[in-house]
Amino acid sequence: MREANPEINWETQRQYALRVRGLWGAAEKKAYVRTYGCQQNVSDSEKLSGMLEQMGYTFTDSPRDADLVLFNTCAVREHAEQRVLGNVGALKGIKAQKQDMVIALCGCMMQEAHVAQKIRQSYPYVNLVFGTGALPRFPELLWRTLAENGRVFDMEEQNGVVEGVPVRRDSAYTAWLPVMHGCNNFCTYCIVPYVRGREHSRAPEQVLREATELIATGCREITLLGQNVNSYGKDLQNGWDFSRLLAEIAVLPGEFRLHFMTSHPKDASHRLFDTIAANPKISRRLHLPFQSGSDRVLRQMNRRYTAAQYRELVAYARQVIPDLCLTSDVIVGFPGETEEDFRQTLALVEEVGFANLYTFLYSKRKGTPAETMPDPVPHGEKARWFEELLRVQGEKSRAFLNDYVGKTERVLAERVQDDTATGHTDSGVAVSFPADEPGEFYDVEFTQVKGVTLYGTPQTVPVEERD
Repeated sequence: MREANPEINWETQRQYALRVRGLWGAAEKKAYVRTYGCQQNVSDSEKLSGMLEQMGYTFTDSPRDADLVLFNTCAVREHAEQRVLGNVGALKGIKAQKQDMVIALCGCMMQEAHVAQKIRQSYPYVNLVFGTGALPRFPELLWRTLAENGRVFDMEEQNGVVEGVPVRRDSAYTAWLPVMHGCNNFCTYCIVPYVRGREHSRAPEQVLREATELIATGCREITLLGQNVNSYGKDLQNGWDFSRLLAEIAVLPGEFRLHFMTSHPKDASHRLFDTIAANPKISRRLHLPFQSGSDRVLRQMNRRYTAAQYRELVAYARQVIPDLCLTSDVIVGFPGETEEDFRQTLALVEEVGFANLYTFLYSKRKGTPAETMPDPVPHGEKARWFEELLRVQGEKSRAFLNDYVGKTERVLAERVQDDTATGHTDSGVAVSFPADEPGEFYDVEFTQVKGVTLYGTPQTVPVEERD
């Protein structure tokens, strides 16, 4: 079994955390943590918050009240980068009034060398910058920042998986559970392999241990995370793959629901769909990004499957999982995409019938192969295609939501405020209903749709109170 990188282990970092904590004495220090981007970033921020808690910080919702401001950044789209830089710029005035405040930036965006250099040159009031690989070394890096009273930059890559990092979870009843890190796919439009590094799977024993602990402490919904969860286990060489891991977690005792994301079609298998079908605790929601319905564009994207292969996967999944809820990602306007290519994407959307699509106009990312590809189609033309896709999928999504009215489904009360619970269906639709017990499952009859939210009425007592 592959071990974590011996150069980084939590016990060493815990000693740094205690050193930082010792600086405060009885004084209270507050931290403000803001997350940009995907669920993996949210999970990373929970670890960063866990480390901050061990370093003696409490938390605030306002950067003006904070002694430390930490932005965990995203590099997937240009708009996200611009938002981060704008918000970093807004901290300049606060830092002028609180010169002892530490401003720290981390995450995917900081792993890009040109971004880190821009921060170094144009944002001199930023104290600490570190990339995704240095995340487990946060206590050490913060100690250096405070002890040296200077600026620290660390973009070194981290090989392997570091276990034991503390986690401060945002919810007592739902949890993100990373099973692997990194990506080996190198889709030509995507920066993730360059900022997240190569794939590294966690040992199955560690994943199962964490899942067991989550269930024992009252967690009722677990989402397994990975840039491509279907690749789980390929680097372990011990007979484990994602289907086996999913099945082993699903048979753990307790009342819980199990999700996962994200799947890559080239690695999705009939065995995976059979595993979902055989285990009622596994969600019937499948997020399977297809990105384009054109084989020519898929080759340019380096996706390594065809539209026909994607259709076959969906057909088999729906055969063995009749109540499957399918969602996907689509990129419109990839360099060189033609009207005919777009029409093939639209045809696939019409044929497959997705519950929801996450749609994106192509965004050029510095350092990716697609950055230099010829792109003759005007932005206005791409925007027209994009609006047409939104219109077509919007009709399908509305029909999908309206079809819920009159049905009853089990829903977890994730949060309760003023005797009103919020949660999600198994397919991920937001639900609001009267209830007073957070962390319980209710059978909810859906009565109406408002916007993208279902409203309903509980039909029974919580599942766990039944005879």
